[in-house]
Amino acid sequence: MGQPYLHEHVTCVAAPATWLSGPSGQLRGGADGLYVDDRRVLSRLVVTVDGAEPVPVQVTRTGAASARFAAVLPGLGDDGPDPTVTLVRDRRTSPRGGTETLTLTNLSHATLAVEIEIVAGTDFATMGAVKDGHPSVSTVEVVGVGTDAADANGMRVAVTADPPPDQPPGAGPMRWLVTVEPRASWTATVRFTRADAAPITRSAAPAGLRVTADDRRLDALVRASVDDLAALRHADGDDDYYTAGSPWYLTLFGRDSLWAARLALPLGTGVAAGTLRALARRQGTKHDPDTDEEPGKILHEVRPVDAAHWLPPVYYGTVDATALFVSTAADAYRWGLPAAEVEPLLPHVERALMWLAGHDGFIAYRSSTKGLANHGWKDSGDGIQHADGRIARGPLALAEVQAYAYRAFLDGAWLLESFGRDGAAHWRDRASALAARFRAAFWCPGGYPAVALDGDGAQVDSLTSNIGHLLGTGLLSSEESARVAGHLAELRSPFGIRTIAPSSGGYNFLSYHLGSVWPHDTAIALLGLVRDGHRAEAAEVIRALLAAGERFDARLPELFGGDDAPTPYPASCRPQAWAAAAGPALVTALLGLDVDAPSGRLTLDPLSPSPVGAYQVRGLRIAGGSLDVTVTAAGAATVHNDPFKA
Repeated sequence: MGQPYLHEHVTCVAAPATWLSGPSGQLRGGADGLYVDDRRVLSRLVVTVDGAEPVPVQVTRTGAASARFAAVLPGLGDDGPDPTVTLVRDRRTSPRGGTETLTLTNLSHATLAVEIEIVAGTDFATMGAVKDGHPSVSTVEVVGVGTDAADANGMRVAVTADPPPDQPPGAGPMRWLVTVEPRASWTATVRFTRADAAPITRSAAPAGLRVTADDRRLDALVRASVDDLAALRHADGDDDYYTAGSPWYLTLFGRDSLWAARLALPLGTGVAAGTLRALARRQGTKHDPDTDEEPGKILHEVRPVDAAHWLPPVYYGTVDATALFVSTAADAYRWGLPAAEVEPLLPHVERALMWLAGHDGFIAYRSSTKGLANHGWKDSGDGIQHADGRIARGPLALAEVQAYAYRAFLDGAWLLESFGRDGAAHWRDRASALAARFRAAFWCPGGYPAVALDGDGAQVDSLTSNIGHLLGTGLLSSEESARVAGHLAELRSPFGIRTIAPSSGGYNFLSYHLGSVWPHDTAIALLGLVRDGHRAEAAEVIRALLAAGERFDARLPELFGGDDAPTPYPASCRPQAWAAAAGPALVTALLGLDVDAPSGRLTLDPLSPSPVGAYQVRGLRIAGGSLDVTVTAAGAATVHNDPFKA
């Protein structure tokens, strides 16, 4: 079996839980299920009324964690063509499980007497096994109320119901004998809980960023982004972070969680701080070829021990998270993270810088037989190719990783200098030398940077979206930046920036990394375009992202095929944290916002003319305060309050 498809699934998320089903609400197999901490709590959930399954007529996502499934029962009630008996299932996910509230409504003229049955079961499968298409074939029936189901590892699933079923506890599927008068309803709520772990109290998210624009697509996209980020927010002790995405990556990731926190800084610095601390506690201390751990290195992902699949529970196979860690710390400080929270991170910043400096020449990686083939964000086995479609052979030095490292050296120098620590000049010299080496080695004859250098030092010459990550880092001269912006325009589809040029030998608009559009990738390029002054191109990218959001009900997926129409990638996560974080990033780009809280300086330079018409932004969180701004269609800004005086 292959990876299950998700594009028609309804997803409700309250990290670390996610609930997936088709539009009917029934759970039948494949990826269907209620999951907590990467284990499946429910693999089967089938509701019948008098032995018949309701006919679904509508499903509505009522929030990031909730949905409503409406159905009719044509075999019951009055004679005639109109349905007169309905069943509504209100689903809500919580961090340790979820509830489903059934409401049976009798709109007929006669009293209704029926049996409602719920058959529920679990296979305790790990998320990794489900993703691979190989979950456990054995199903343990959750017989419900008063009886827990448990596996050999101690995972327990508990079921409660209000009102309780009519049969004794442990006596098979849950059944209610129900009598409903005309124009009346009957309601029951069933709760499913992973009972072997301590309860989770989700920290309250700060007041949400709100946007009102002439182009209402922006309002909807930002609103969905804020809601999804709140749903994906989880905690490591007292430290919050964004889990990478539902369902496959609902855990702490280095690269993903850092980028999501960084792009979402307009929502506040709290998640960035929590992410940095959670990763700092796990920063590499030794050389371990089985996990790719190295001293100073930031991890790739963490999984619960009982849910680890083919990668180790703590795995370090990423080449970019370490540099991103440094720059996220610097950006969080710029946006107002208090110095008292930044200073304890500085020893970890220094160790991260030392890991970057420990590479001979460029920062490169060699694939591990026990881990991922590629260690950049395009980490699929075929993700890095030459223009003719040949797979690049390692060790590989990725273009964007050199830009991240360049930025990290400068950001690290600024942080150390700001706190009176030694070493700033050394790291600035490192940045300058890296830029010179990059300029000499990476530029292809076609006038764009190679996606990578291969194990022989040869250019991997495909034109890719990776070059967009170079913008805004300072690695490029103004002339080089303009050339990159021009080539990005060649990669742009009507819905975002393609991961690779259509002229490439391996191009496929529905490939994971070889032609699809990733919203986070597009958002990173967008911010770089704005920072480097390519404002007309930035406006076109904003229009493309808004067009994509409109096609996906404002909830941007992890990736999609973005040629003539945005085609769902069938196994894409949705919501995905860094895709959701594209919403706040759009606001940063529109405003031309630059923050330097330690200096008490805030710069606004809105795109002019505005690609979304006139708009108002409320609730931007900066330095613990709030910023509200109104911008005219011509790009003139009015600031309504000073966040530094909150």
